[in-house]
Amino acid sequence: MKNSLLVLGFFALGCAAGVYFPNELAADKAALWVLYALMLFVGMSLGSDRQLKQILRSLRPKMLLLPLGTAIGTLAGAALAGFILKQWGWADYLAVGSGFGYYSLSSILITQLKEASLGPALAGQLGTVALLSNMIREMFTLLFTPLLVKYFGKLSPICAGGVTSMDATLPVIARYCGKDMVFLAVFHGVVLDVSVPFFVSFFCSF
Repeated sequence: MKNSLLVLGFFALGCAAGVYFPNELAADKAALWVLYALMLFVGMSLGSDRQLKQILRSLRPKMLLLPLGTAIGTLAGAALAGFILKQWGWADYLAVGSGFGYYSLSSILITQLKEASLGPALAGQLGTVALLSNMIREMFTLLFTPLLVKYFGKLSPICAGGVTSMDATLPVIARYCGKDMVFLAVFHGVVLDVSVPFFVSFFCSF
């Protein structure tokens, strides 16, 4: 919860800076370089994680069903939201859902990739939607994991957490789902983490 509030605070600070200093901040260029740095750090984190190496050595085909189920459920929910709201195109809603909880990367990617087709203003709005929706996903998992376990089983918080099941929501998953679910939660998060740039880029191409 503390990390989520910290991220929300920095987001609010960025919004305030953009309002009061719109011409003094090279926001577009800065966001692009932040994206490059973020991708670099993600790669370094995955490549140097000893637990990831253990996961790769112990892969079982059936383990792929959990992140696959999360991806299908998330995209189905995003498509349903698009059918109900109809403010954006169907692919835009699927791009937002494709963040799978990775709010920082998905929001920057969407803003950059949709700028050519939507323009800077609308692309920024869609990026903000992606940021907030994926942040809410993480905070929902942090707050409601006990209820999810009680009513939907031990796998439900892992799916709800999306990418964050390998980091931000992992402690609460371990506490309420049991330590035996940690390995699966990390694997689930890693697979979705790697898939985010591909899914977002694909849906942003429409």
